[in-house]
Amino acid sequence: MKDFLKYTLATITGIVIICIIIGLFSLLSLAGMASMGAVSEPIVDNSVMIIKLDGALTDRSAEASPVDMIMGSTNESLGLTDATAAIKSAKENDKIKGIYLESGNLSGATPALLTEMRDALLDFKTSGKFIVAYGDNYSQGEYYLCSVADSVVINPEGMVEWVGMAVQTMYYKKILEKLGVNMQVVKVGTYKSAVEPFLLDDISDANREQIETFCGEIWGKMLADVSKSRGITAEQLNALTDSGLVLKQTSYLLENKLVDKLAYSDEVPQIIAAMMDVDADDYSTTTVQNVATNANNSAKSMSGDIVAVYYAEGDIVQSQSPYSFMDEQGIVGEKVIRDLKELADDDDVKAVVMRVNSPGGSAYASEQIWHQVMNIKAKKPIVVSMGGYAASGGYYISCAANWIVAQPTTLTGSIGIFGTFPDVSALVTDKLGVNVAVVKTNEYSDLGSFFRPFSTEERELFQGYINHGYDLFTRRCAEGRGLSQDSIKVIGEGRVWTGLHAIKLGLVDQLGNLDDAIAKAKELAELDECSIKEYPAKKSFFEQLMEETQSNHSYADKQMQLMLGEYYNDVKTIRNIMSQDNMQAAMPYFIKFNL
Repeated sequence: MKDFLKYTLATITGIVIICIIIGLFSLLSLAGMASMGAVSEPIVDNSVMIIKLDGALTDRSAEASPVDMIMGSTNESLGLTDATAAIKSAKENDKIKGIYLESGNLSGATPALLTEMRDALLDFKTSGKFIVAYGDNYSQGEYYLCSVADSVVINPEGMVEWVGMAVQTMYYKKILEKLGVNMQVVKVGTYKSAVEPFLLDDISDANREQIETFCGEIWGKMLADVSKSRGITAEQLNALTDSGLVLKQTSYLLENKLVDKLAYSDEVPQIIAAMMDVDADDYSTTTVQNVATNANNSAKSMSGDIVAVYYAEGDIVQSQSPYSFMDEQGIVGEKVIRDLKELADDDDVKAVVMRVNSPGGSAYASEQIWHQVMNIKAKKPIVVSMGGYAASGGYYISCAANWIVAQPTTLTGSIGIFGTFPDVSALVTDKLGVNVAVVKTNEYSDLGSFFRPFSTEERELFQGYINHGYDLFTRRCAEGRGLSQDSIKVIGEGRVWTGLHAIKLGLVDQLGNLDDAIAKAKELAELDECSIKEYPAKKSFFEQLMEETQSNHSYADKQMQLMLGEYYNDVKTIRNIMSQDNMQAAMPYFIKFNL
């Protein structure tokens, strides 16, 4: 019996050791696969760069997730920074003769990010090189990008979803009433409509007004850009939109100059070859990632002086909450404050460009980040480049910069404050039959309890708290922009503005892209030669692996996002209410454009 137990134990031990070894080899293999992404292949003559319009369009491309790799899942993103860098490099590289835009399933795009990428493609065309676009079906955002092409090709049975702008908001008042939940709201700002879905059954007049304004301005910009590229007047293009263009046959698209050719995907190589005047087998293809990596590897530091580009993308929170959606990038105040302090103290960093792409969030965290922006400003120039959103808290952290650059279609402003406090007493007591007893030593010991409504005195206290936050917010904006606080309050009120409007109101200084912001930072720092360095550094494979193994819901959240699609953000909004700060400087809602 002893021998049996001894041999059995030895066998089990051996199996465990083998499993550990196999696991280590697997991890090393995955790490190798991840690192291979940074190794570039040489670009040969007669090359065409392929840009696949697929996945989420974000400022920075996300590194491959270790858990996704293990589970065999792909959730790729198209990083604007990599894409525009590759397009610039392709313009200067004599071996690259053109670009092939392959329409796929581009998601999460904002008008400003699309505009920035489209401008890069237009600049590429000044080299005399060609662009070909193909799509089985073009979403509105994809068509907006692909309309710059010399030849826009569509599948004979394809579709162009060119339909105009629409913003949809879900209202939860009735379902909350049925559940027995009363959402108590305290706010400042006529247009601060973040809380509307919890209080109303339909859109308010003020909210409708602001949405109609910014949608009209964005749509006008898109019409003007596409009409110029396609040789159609904006009026004609708008009329075609109202003709039900999305359901028209491709022959109708061809007749009206929206596309140039009808072809199947396997015929595209011949079309590209014809534009290059070579046989279909005589040209090579390369990817955005490969061209960008080649460009990075060949870039030489011309100076020890650095212009730091710091990416601040996502919702603003003070610290990472266990209820937050871990798959998303976010602006975590505690980390951003440390990062910005390091940049302020780094003598090699001569200027900072903060790339802000945020609808806002915690007012407290925004104030702390604002303080660090002021700390940088006292030592060196800081310029803000606004992406798709730089609104509410996103504007709070931007307003102190020396210079602010925004796209015409950036959504910004939304200078307002609110707080939401759920009262679930009816749900708990009336529907679930649970009684909550409270014993307290002082009047406000249970202040903010979810299990009872506000008293009149408590509501007044909270309103004073929110009013103080709004006064501080508008004061920061006034100081940063060199305007009176009263004038900021007039254009504040929680109203969302486009970059086109914001520059007229004095909220931004210049319309342009990230490169324009970098150029301004160099000018303010009086630099001729410098290195451009991105912060924060992307996480290594093992850093990501440790983070994801410590999180019990990161992978699940990603799968939920894929399953719920556009409704994911509604679920996220409801879930995050339970963990957000009392005072919020956030956009009115998640705006999903039909792009």
